[in-house]
Amino acid sequence: MLYHESRGAGPDLVMVHGWGMHSAVWSDWADSLATRFRVHLVDLPGHGRSDYSTGSGLDDWSAAVAEVAPPGACWLGWSLGGLVTLNAARLYPQMLRGLVLVASTPRFVTAQDWPCAVDAQVFEQFAGQLQQSVERTLVRFLSLQVRGADGSAELLRRLRTALKERPQPPPEALHAGLQLLRNSDLRATLSALDIVPHWLFGQRDTLVPASVGSRLPGLQAVIEGAGHAPFLSRPQLCSARITDWVVQAATASGRHASG
Repeated sequence: MLYHESRGAGPDLVMVHGWGMHSAVWSDWADSLATRFRVHLVDLPGHGRSDYSTGSGLDDWSAAVAEVAPPGACWLGWSLGGLVTLNAARLYPQMLRGLVLVASTPRFVTAQDWPCAVDAQVFEQFAGQLQQSVERTLVRFLSLQVRGADGSAELLRRLRTALKERPQPPPEALHAGLQLLRNSDLRATLSALDIVPHWLFGQRDTLVPASVGSRLPGLQAVIEGAGHAPFLSRPQLCSARITDWVVQAATASGRHASG
């Protein structure tokens, strides 16, 4: 079972972090959200305090998070966590009441009909670098996440500090996560969802360009001056967006239940 912790009171909000990180990355932002919601923080398989005892497929990772998530929650996924969350909405449509995807996309790599992404070689390079040094590879990836964002040096310092708060992921878990980023394509899932997805993008994100929003259904917001971790550079603005969306999802589910 994955490591998870909860705080706050109100509608349930499950938060799923990105590749190479762990739930401590949410830090102060989770505390702020916990004033309105019952926040559930989960460490993905092999990340943070979670053992790597599950399978390596996207279904395996989504199932592992679902095992520790309360029913009827809104799920929020960042980057790789967005893939896990979106896939969970496909697998367990009755379990999720809302879906928020932060700096995420149904397909992370480019294709002929999908230009708003990164070249697959980016993830292949990181996979090769893992064989030399896990720590240096993680720091390189963090640097990519803050590239172009306002206050990038401070954001990188905060991410590196958060990364060190918990054990370093084993290489096999990191390789599995990179394969999920490299190979997953959930575009078809979007048209089959029973809930409206909500997307939060960083204006200067170089991993998930905000321009991908024009190809996606649902409600969207772009955080000005932010990179791949908008909740770190603009936490209050992100909180305002997230609060509106999660409250709407909880209210809508309450009306549906009473009807």
